Amino acid sequence: MTDIATFGETMLRLSPPRGERLERTRDLDVRVGGAESNVAVAAARLGCETAWLSKLPKSPLGRRVTAALRSHGVRPAVAWDDSDSARLGTYYFEHGGDPRGSDVLYDRQGASITTATPADLPVGAIEGADLFYTSGITPALSSTLADTTAALLKAARGSGSTTAFDLNYRSKLWSPDAAGQVYTSLFPHIDVLVAAERDVNTCLDRDGDAVEMANGLLHEFDFRTVVLTRGEHGSVAVHDGEVFEQDAYPADTFDPVGSGDAFVGGYLARRIHGGEVAEALACGAAAASLKRTVDGDVAVVTADEVESVVANDAGGLSR
Repeated sequence: MTDIATFGETMLRLSPPRGERLERTRDLDVRVGGAESNVAVAAARLGCETAWLSKLPKSPLGRRVTAALRSHGVRPAVAWDDSDSARLGTYYFEHGGDPRGSDVLYDRQGASITTATPADLPVGAIEGADLFYTSGITPALSSTLADTTAALLKAARGSGSTTAFDLNYRSKLWSPDAAGQVYTSLFPHIDVLVAAERDVNTCLDRDGDAVEMANGLLHEFDFRTVVLTRGEHGSVAVHDGEVFEQDAYPADTFDPVGSGDAFVGGYLARRIHGGEVAEALACGAAAASLKRTVDGDVAVVTADEVESVVANDAGGLSR
């Protein structure tokens, strides 16, 4: 039985050594990363049976993705694209400190995933899962994927799976108005909403503090749970009439990419294992803090490390 199934794009991440610029480097470090597969990895490393659905080119690059995910305990459920136009999306990540900052350059146009339909995919992996997760990145990639995302959420709901969705707004993919319209069209099929507070402000035009926004979303769209993340200020969840708040755990940031996905993976893993919302928030916060100490997109962490972070800092609040 699959605990968590996810659906989305995974790319190759290419990075020059720290301190070097893309325009001058002779070397690129190659990693695998994508929001939904990052969540699957985090949950798998915390003891869940996870599957990841996608469409990949039938090539060495596609096989590299599946091999990387298998190495973390994730089961790929993939539609293989053997067409002449098959390709894998990539992105370039240039590390940079203040005042320059880090930068991301995408090369994902026309990736095989953008043509994925429910008929292409092994949807049985979703229908047999306790929970199905995807994010707002996926419907942003093409109109086909917007339709497929909606269809898979409906299929998961219809089979009795809990559905979870992270807004995961990316300004390089679409406008706030376009994103907001698609998000709200998907909300009737979602049980658990996860969102960064800033994404709710930007795309759903909500004001007020995080608790007010979470309560408003939960009641307006009849979600079972709403979780809002607030960066260094932690997270807030509303569930069954209760509000839960969790501090962020401090971390020396080596690589912040994927920390939000680690939070989601940690949160969902604990909930799947029967943890209460407060426990799940703490687990997510710990996984996110640990991810920041690890290079690459995925949270190469252990359950013992997560438990140690939580045990050494009782930062949660329930009311």
